[in-house]
Amino acid sequence: MILNSLLLWSLGGPEIIVILFVVLLLFGGRKIPELMKGLGKGIKEFKSASAGDEEKGDKQKKVEE
Repeated sequence: MILNSLLLWSLGGPEIIVILFVVLLLFGGRKIPELMKGLGKGIKEFKSASAGDEEKGDKQKKVEE
């Protein structure tokens, strides 16, 4: 777990450029906007679901009191 955290933060500029280049080669220029749109949509849904769970927990606490 700690090793994974260290590896994540040790990425520098050249490594990120290589990763982006490989992604560009794999998916092509036209697919990347679609992938990013889907990723953004998924993150938005995850956040709204997380906020919904927190609201449900708050409502249940009020009912129990």
